[in-house]
Amino acid sequence: MGLIHIELFTTLDLVGQAPGGPDEDPGGFPYGGWQAPLLDEVAGAQIGAAYEDTDALLLGRRTYELFAAYWPHQEGGQDNEIATLFNSVPKYVASRGTPDLSWAGSTQLGPHLADSVREIRDRHEHVKVVGSLNLVQSLLREKLFDRLDVWLHPIMLGVGKKVFDDGVVPTSVTLLAPPAAGPKGTVHLRYGLADGIPATGDMSAPDRGAGSE
Repeated sequence: MGLIHIELFTTLDLVGQAPGGPDEDPGGFPYGGWQAPLLDEVAGAQIGAAYEDTDALLLGRRTYELFAAYWPHQEGGQDNEIATLFNSVPKYVASRGTPDLSWAGSTQLGPHLADSVREIRDRHEHVKVVGSLNLVQSLLREKLFDRLDVWLHPIMLGVGKKVFDDGVVPTSVTLLAPPAAGPKGTVHLRYGLADGIPATGDMSAPDRGAGSE
């Protein structure tokens, strides 16, 4: 069975909407492109490394349309390995509508999302989910992910769609690598899905393990 990796770019107040540019979301969001001023070589290298071994993309309709309008027109090669990857691997699109699938290698998922995602898992080794916040909520709800790569940026916006919204259910995760910070303050966090639900405790309970006789 393959692995599903969710890649999230978020502010400190967990806004993930339209990080890439001012035209990414035409719905009136005033901070489109908030990530661009905070990119640095460290974050770029981390993002590039996160795509290693990716053999399929799983995207929501809106993110797919943005990517399909841009990546097929970018030259690949050693200087643009992301373009080479995106244009060569299969793209799976979660949509209830009828998106234009003219980008080579694109397939629309069936109406039963969870079943379709499980089929993709059986077909590929490393499936990457980029952007696609509505799809991410569904994957979180169904616990249909294996890894969360979170880039936490040092700004707060106060408005915008959150990366953890209506889809979150009680879930335990485990840190897979030490957090890494770039020179502009962006922190990379990598989590894996853990067994069980979050544990609880009582901070007011006496510590029976220290100083007791």
